[in-house]
Amino acid sequence: MHTESRKLLLAASIALALGATGVVAVADSQTATDTRQETQIWTTYELNPHLRGNDLKVSVVNGKATLTGNVAEEVNKDLAKEIALGVSGIDSVDNQIVVKPDYVPPKAGSERSYGVMVDDATITAAVKSKLLWSKQADGMTTHVTTRSGKVTLTGNADSQADKNLAGRLATSTNGVVSVDNQLVVGAAKSKPVDSAKNTVKGAGDNMADSWITTKVKSTLMYSRNVSGSDISVSTNAGIVTLSGLVDSGAERDLAIELAQNVRGVKSVQSSGLRY
Repeated sequence: MHTESRKLLLAASIALALGATGVVAVADSQTATDTRQETQIWTTYELNPHLRGNDLKVSVVNGKATLTGNVAEEVNKDLAKEIALGVSGIDSVDNQIVVKPDYVPPKAGSERSYGVMVDDATITAAVKSKLLWSKQADGMTTHVTTRSGKVTLTGNADSQADKNLAGRLATSTNGVVSVDNQLVVGAAKSKPVDSAKNTVKGAGDNMADSWITTKVKSTLMYSRNVSGSDISVSTNAGIVTLSGLVDSGAERDLAIELAQNVRGVKSVQSSGLRY
């Protein structure tokens, strides 16, 4: 074979090898994208209370999502499709989910699903925040754990009234199924904990109005039986003003109690809170 021919053959071989490598790289990139989109869709299903537990399956190939599984209502099948279409890069959805009016999702095992664990973590954070912001509840020494919506409070409380308040704050939190209040009244606490608690409580008398407003709004939003988004909150010199519409006198009373309990609040004006 002539030298020139060998050079041409070598160049062609190199070009072919580089081309094959490029194809593999593109294929790997697409596979990674498909996997990411599948995970995003599935995670959203797990976090959605209407879809979790239905054992839905997702497969994505080149921007096309295929959905399979069973649901009890047509609206849930439509919801699953809309969620998939909302993921970046998904161009079409083959919705093979079967609607069975008598379908009952499989019972959850001893292990919590991803969605339930996220819910539990959210509940724990909300309860901890409400206790820490409270004038009376011993947020500095109260430990909160949540499992499948069941909250357990452990630690210390200065009085029975503080213990009861901590239990009420936890019970009124969105998503809480039950509360096991194991707080011990009057138990000895270490000096560092007492010091930290007293520092926070002392600072509560001079909390900034903006801080108070934010914490009152958050407390209302975290609490069930209160339409937190419908209640306006403003603070001036520690005096909180609530206004807006609520569904009942009980909701109004609860909103006032929750606001009064936040550190730094001197009083609550509620004449603008109507039902």
